[in-house]
Amino acid sequence: MAGFPSGVAVVTATDAQGRPWGMTCSSLCSVTLDPPTLLVGMRLESPTLRAVMLSGSFAVNLLHHKGQATAELFASGAPDRFGTTPWHTPEEAAGPHLSRDAHAVADCRVRQSVRVGGQRMVFGEVLRISGPTDEPPLLYGNRRFGVWPAG
Repeated sequence: MAGFPSGVAVVTATDAQGRPWGMTCSSLCSVTLDPPTLLVGMRLESPTLRAVMLSGSFAVNLLHHKGQATAELFASGAPDRFGTTPWHTPEEAAGPHLSRDAHAVADCRVRQSVRVGGQRMVFGEVLRISGPTDEPPLLYGNRRFGVWPAG
């Protein structure tokens, strides 16, 4: 599937103690427009998945072209991913918003989830969208990051 390019997102949520969790997710797609629904795939062992399922909500931070370092950080095993990344949680947000690196954020409520192999596919109803900015989105395909050419 490496040859299938897609946008790059960081899925975020908070646990019961209010701690932020997040992971880079390229398994993301729009499912329906009515109601607006996104699908994200997460490993069964993911602490972010645990926070999403316990809180019942999550934010999808769609990264812009300057967000590659953040994408790499949230794809790593680094324990404190939020320590060096600017973020905030607006009133009524479904999870932390990555202030510097997201060109748009979709706040979602978990509608259902399905286990597929070693992943859990989580369907999130989009409650609100913040952005987008004028920054072009970050893309990933063929095992490298890229940006749409200026048109």
